[in-house]
Formats: sequence, structure tokens, C-alpha cells
Amino acid sequence: MSASLLTSAFISTYIYAESDASTELLNTESSQVTTTETTPLKAKPIPETPEKNNTSNTQTRSTFSQQTVIDLAKQLAQSPMKTADKAPQALIDMDYDTYRQINFQQNQAVWGNTPTKFSVQLFAPGFLYKDLVSINVVENGQSFPLGMSSDSFSTPNDEINKLISEVGKYAGLRLHYPINRNNYNDEFIVFQGASYFRAISKGQNYGLSARGLAVDVAQPKGEEFPMFKQFWIERPASSQDAIVVHALLDSKSVTGAYRFGIYPGKTTRVEVKTTLFPRVDLPHVGIAPLTSMFMHNSSLDASDVPDYRPSVHDSEGLQMLTGQNEMLWRPLNNPKTLQISAFADQTPKGFGLIQRHRVFYDYQDLEANYQTRPSAWIKPMNDWGTGHVELVEIPSTAESNDNVVAYWQPKDGLKKDQTYTFQYLMSWSNDTPVALDQPRVVRSAQGTKLFGEHPEVVIDFNKMSDINLDELTIDASVSEGEIIETHAVKHPYNKGIRVYMTFDPNSADQSELRVQLKKDGEPIAPTWLYRWIEGEQ
Repeated sequence: MSASLLTSAFISTYIYAESDASTELLNTESSQVTTTETTPLKAKPIPETPEKNNTSNTQTRSTFSQQTVIDLAKQLAQSPMKTADKAPQALIDMDYDTYRQINFQQNQAVWGNTPTKFSVQLFAPGFLYKDLVSINVVENGQSFPLGMSSDSFSTPNDEINKLISEVGKYAGLRLHYPINRNNYNDEFIVFQGASYFRAISKGQNYGLSARGLAVDVAQPKGEEFPMFKQFWIERPASSQDAIVVHALLDSKSVTGAYRFGIYPGKTTRVEVKTTLFPRVDLPHVGIAPLTSMFMHNSSLDASDVPDYRPSVHDSEGLQMLTGQNEMLWRPLNNPKTLQISAFADQTPKGFGLIQRHRVFYDYQDLEANYQTRPSAWIKPMNDWGTGHVELVEIPSTAESNDNVVAYWQPKDGLKKDQTYTFQYLMSWSNDTPVALDQPRVVRSAQGTKLFGEHPEVVIDFNKMSDINLDELTIDASVSEGEIIETHAVKHPYNKGIRVYMTFDPNSADQSELRVQLKKDGEPIAPTWLYRWIEGEQ
């Protein structure tokens, strides 16, 4: 990606009705969700046409395990990438309005009429989704591909129906499970477009996205977008509330094997294990990348044009828990120029893009309902070593485009012909799902000091009603300029503390601000960080 905007890879957010989502607490010790269900799958066989697969469903069955995908990824890495098969040009040339009329037939849902609690629905290729994806089902340790027929999709005309059925492959998949009420299977996770996926929990609507891998984000040569070329979906037993999806990632520079242990519910969690095989040295690579949108809010980064909505964003802050147990909070910004920030760490304990404000009053948008968008928190489950969390903020004038990216960047990148394994737990929660009883930054604002001329920032912390201000120390710094004044007052409306910091940038164009509250020399609240930029108030 250069400084250009990230067009959302999930047009399905707008094509299909946004649904809500919920779950049992994830057992992170679980390394395998068994598949013992024996009821046969009601799926279409591979089409027997001369142009496509001419083997029967029985003949294409093969033994499958997680190692199968790892072996495939390792083998692929030994040769140059082969371009993914493309949809027919007539499907690619469809406009948005035509593509949105193509819908998967719910009576064709995989496992839709079986005791299994989960069902699978599929996306047709076309419009922006030109790359074809192979999707397989795993039952009792045996894998076989899902075929397609003229009954798979409802389409606007017979010509489109014929083209889709002849293609025999899909553009992605979505999983359904009863997370909001017992008698309805809600869509709760989608895999569609490159290596993008997104999920929701109970009562949420789709917002930010995740990716399998990010390569060369914001580099001058342009970003490389790895793609999930093939999926395997393990059939859960009827008693299970979790499902496993495997994916094969391919790209010009790297291949990878992914295992997603997915636990839908009150907080949907995804346990990810990825094994990567670089084809070349990768100095700029992002692990567990998150992609979101931030346009403006009314306190820190006001809209450049009149807007009746006080805030427009899918995420409002980057939260980090360092290897030294320091909690960091960095409010997001919609800058006028591309901004890249790096937060060095060793063995990080977590990071995520957070949507903290959860009431309609904060957004006033009856259609987008930004107050119900999820946060996403990444918790590493193995040692990620030394590196940094990288935050990329891209100028944007359209809320339909993602303009924020956050990921973990290993210090030395990834080296050719070496194998790397990263494991992490994703939580699609309403807020940061750790340190729930600790103070949090609930509001950040900036302006000019009252009766003065210097910039001033105001930071509100909650859950600090028992703090004696006389025992409080404000440890503040600026990278450019000088601090003129800091002070704190009690905040009776959030049972916390409001901190003021006034500073003089001394003609600097930008300055890194840092505020940390301490008692007896120890931090008692998240460290607040922000990049102040002249003229962007």
C-alpha cells in the first residue's frame, strides 16, 4: 500500500444485511476441535464438465490434517507464485448493483439441515472479487471440495447463473451460528477478498477487518496483498460450539498455512496459528494485521467539513500491553499526510484497535450504528521476540474506505527459506478485554489554553475516584518544544481524573506527546500517547 486509501475488501458488508453476534469463554489450552459427526454432508458434487473437474466427489476425497496445509504451503514456497484463477470477464465487469443481487440460496447452506449448530454459506465471484477460491469440507478426517450448481445462487438473470455455475469455484465464505437467539443462525465471520476476514460478537455489527498477513504496507514500491487461495472447513460435532477453518495463503513473496479455531458468542474469539514460508527476504511484514476506519471525532480531530455526526469511526484508539506490562493508549487521527508510528517492544502481550464509545449519542448515525462496531484485540500465544507495533494512518475523505492499519513488525523481518510460526488469540470484544478493573482513557481532547495562546490537551481517566490528587504525579513529555503546565482535577462524572497539559511546540511542525500518571513512582493508569501535528486541530 502506498499513501493511497485501502478500499474495503468487504463489499459484503453492504451487499448482505449486517447481522449481529455471541459465545462461551474460549479455552486457550484447546489445540484441536474434533470432528466426530457422522451424518453425511448435503453438499453439491464437483461439476462434471470437460472444462473443469471431471472427477466425481468420491474420487476427490483425500486424507486431511493441519499438516496437510503446512506441507502444501512449504511445497508452494519452493517455486514462484502462480496467479490465482480468475472469474470470467463478464462477471468481473458487473457493477455493484448487479453483484448485490447475487445471493447464496439459504436452502443450499452446508450443514444447514443437520444437527450441527454451524452452517456455511458462500460468495459468488464477480465485481471486485475476480480471484477464484477453492473451498473444501473435512468430515471424519477426509477432505473433499465443494462444487457448485445452478441452484447455488439466486441471480438477476440466467446468463449470470450459467457463468457462475460453470466456474465451479467461489469468492469466499461466511459462517453462521445462533449467537443472538437460539432459533436463528446469525452470520458472524466472513472470509472474502485477499486474506481479509472479519467477525462480530453478540449484538455487534461489522466494522474493522483483520488480515492473514500484511506485506510492504506504506512502502514506496506499493503494498503486496497475500491471498487465501484455498480453505478447508472442519465439520463440528452437533454438541460443539466451536469450528475450525484452515487456509492456504499464497503471495509473490511468501506462503503460509493458517488454522483458525473459531468460538462465536458473547465475545467471539479466534485462535490463530500460522506457519509462514518466505520466498524472499521480507524486511517489511505485518503479523496479525488489523485494518479500520477513522474519519473524525468532535474532541481531538474534528471534521474538515460540516457533519451532523460528532464522531465517524470504526475504531478510535490503538491499545497496547507491552512485554513490561505497560498499558499504552494512542488515540487515532485522520491526518492530512501519511503518518507512520512505531512502538518498540519485546515479547508483546497484546495490541488492538478499540471502539470504546458504545452509545448512540456519541455518533448520531441511525444507519451505520458505529456504537455497535467491534474492537479487536490480539494476544500473542507464543514468543514474538523483538520488534514493534506499527500504526499507519492514511488521509481520507470517505468513510467507506479503511485508512488505519496496525500490526506487529518483527525487528529483522522474515528471512528467505526459514520457517516462522506465530500463534495468537483474537477477541472481537466491545472494548479492550484485559485489565477490566483498571483505569482507562475514556476521552482525549485538544484546543488552545483558555485565556492563552498555547496548545493544550485534556485527557479523561475513569475508575480513579479513590485517588488522592496530592499523591498523584504527572509524568509528561514532548519530543519537540516544552511543557508549560500540567495539572489534574477530580472528574465527578466518570469517577475519575481529568489531566491538562499545556505546551509550546516552539515552531515545530509536530511533536510526540506522552502523559503517564504515577503514585509512589509506579504507573496507575495507561500511558497516553499522541502525535500532535500543527494545523490539524
